[in-house]
Formats: sequence, C-alpha cells, structure tokens
Amino acid sequence: MRQLTTHDLFSMEIINLCDGGKLGCPTGLEICCEDGRITSLLVPESTGFSLFGKNDCFLIPWCKIECIGEDTILVKLTAAELDGCACKPRKGGKFF
Repeated sequence: MRQLTTHDLFSMEIINLCDGGKLGCPTGLEICCEDGRITSLLVPESTGFSLFGKNDCFLIPWCKIECIGEDTILVKLTAAELDGCACKPRKGGKFF
C-alpha cells in the first residue's frame, strides 16, 4: 500500500479529466472530525494577482478523485460541478 505525506499531496497538480484543465495544487484538506476521513481537497482559485488578499478557492470532494499518480491527481468534475465547488473564507477571513 502506497502512502503519501501532506507535502507529497500538496506538490501534485490536479487535472480535470472532463476538460483536461489544470486546477492547481491543493493547499489544504477538509477532514470529517467524526471519523477522521478526508472529505475534500482545498485548491486556491487561479485568478492571477490579488490586490486585497482575496482567498477564493475550490473544495474538490474526495469522491471526485479518480486517481492519485506519482505527480498528478486526476479528478472528474463537469462544468456544473466545478462551479458548485467554489467556497468562501470561513469567519474571520481565514479558511482554518
């Protein structure tokens, strides 16, 4: 069984199989506190330069991950699902 550290996971590029687009690299995880399972990957939105520290991101559900390879994570998200993955910062302007 192959094991990954968070460092390994956060250095991988996420590729969407539906359109071949690069979504970026994960910067965080969302974990269910009840059973300790990873539920989502947190990926910053690539909107370019941000003047006011705008922290838009995507939460990619773990169930949408098709494969974790050596240096990429393959996900399958339709355009509608991708639009629904947008998240906003938690209270206080921070994600965690």
